[in-house]
Amino acid sequence: MIHLRKTHRISTARDMTDGAIIPQMVLFALPLLLGNIFQLLYNTVDTIVVGNFVSTEALAAVGSTSMIINIIVFFFNGLSVGASVVIGQSYGAKNRERLHIAVETTILMTFIASAVFTAIGILMVRPMLAFMSTPKDVLPEATIYLRIYFAGIAGLLIYNMGSGILRAVGDSTRPLYFLILTSLLNIALDLFFVLVLRMGIEGVAYATILSQFVSAVLVLVLLTRTQDIYKLIWRDLQLDGQALKKILLIGLPTALQSTVTAFSNVFVQSYVNVFGSACMAGWSCYNKLDSFLFLPIQSMSIAATTFVSQNIGAGIEDRARRGTRTSVLLAVAITFVIAIPLIVFAGPASAIFSDDAEVIRYSSLFIRLNTFFLIFNCVNHVLAGALRGRGDSRGPMICMIACFVGVRQLYLFAATRLIANTETIVGFGYPVGWMACCAAELAYYYFRYSRRAKAGE
Repeated sequence: MIHLRKTHRISTARDMTDGAIIPQMVLFALPLLLGNIFQLLYNTVDTIVVGNFVSTEALAAVGSTSMIINIIVFFFNGLSVGASVVIGQSYGAKNRERLHIAVETTILMTFIASAVFTAIGILMVRPMLAFMSTPKDVLPEATIYLRIYFAGIAGLLIYNMGSGILRAVGDSTRPLYFLILTSLLNIALDLFFVLVLRMGIEGVAYATILSQFVSAVLVLVLLTRTQDIYKLIWRDLQLDGQALKKILLIGLPTALQSTVTAFSNVFVQSYVNVFGSACMAGWSCYNKLDSFLFLPIQSMSIAATTFVSQNIGAGIEDRARRGTRTSVLLAVAITFVIAIPLIVFAGPASAIFSDDAEVIRYSSLFIRLNTFFLIFNCVNHVLAGALRGRGDSRGPMICMIACFVGVRQLYLFAATRLIANTETIVGFGYPVGWMACCAAELAYYYFRYSRRAKAGE
């Protein structure tokens, strides 16, 4: 039984079915961008600390293991997209009972999934490191870091799902406050465990999972104590069949696409590992900097999902299409502005993570080779976010798996054998997949939605 109180009201949520589109997009996406920056600080601070105060091998371990962590995290985040769309559409339709059923189902699903993914993560550590051809000098520290990380991964998963509920109803501000607090906590714990207690890579891992658990507790307390219409009522926790089915129909294709892409990146990492620990560390530095540049894209993608889901739920098709175009153009413009200084100052930016000249050289190479092409990735991810807001996650899944996995792996296999097996050839594998996916998604969106809208279908 769903216990609804008349005192519930909308106060922190944002109704995106009315008003000027650009201000709504920007006001919603800005806290997301800031929050994503602080969330990224978790692993970035880990990288800076181990690169400067532990060893190059530890830096390579933290960087290379992110591909394995992403397999589970991306799968779960795909499920959270399904929950966000169902909750966002319920909110847009002003269906209070359906909204509460979706919230309670989402939280219980998260607790069950956290237990499952913890076990899977711990069990897959050694096989995945072996599969990636991890060098012997990196293997011990990579194993330690991953086992500790996966033992505490529930904190990250619970926070991500809880903040996804808040974003679905337009609240992107309070998750930001939690991330600022826990990111600062993570920095303090990193320095304390590594510099004071001399715990090495173990200290970095423990600092991360402790900070993530704090963020999980904070978001659960907020959902429990709020008087808004998305309030979490613990005695109503359930796995409602209809709500769960809708969440999985949208979330599983997204989860599958994210997981397969992350797994494909393990293959990319194995190509990089051939060139030794300095190249691995340089690739790690590039990926950290690239992750920061990706944040505006990620933020606009989430904004597009929320905006489109609420307007589709409210039955406002034209506004959903205009929001899609606006979010893509905003992401392209922001990414272009940020990319230029990163390309120009690639060396100094890489030096933040390591003072090793070879590491900086490799990192700078990958930055200058790939960064401009992130403009194509703006279209990929933001348009995919808008499509998921419609409840269509199979289309972007097919496009992304075909291009990020199929085209990219085919390129790497053929180019390293027919042209040359060099760092430049391997590093360009990312842009090849981005450009192919951009063309595929634009064609899909045009023929599935844009052309039909013009024809009045």
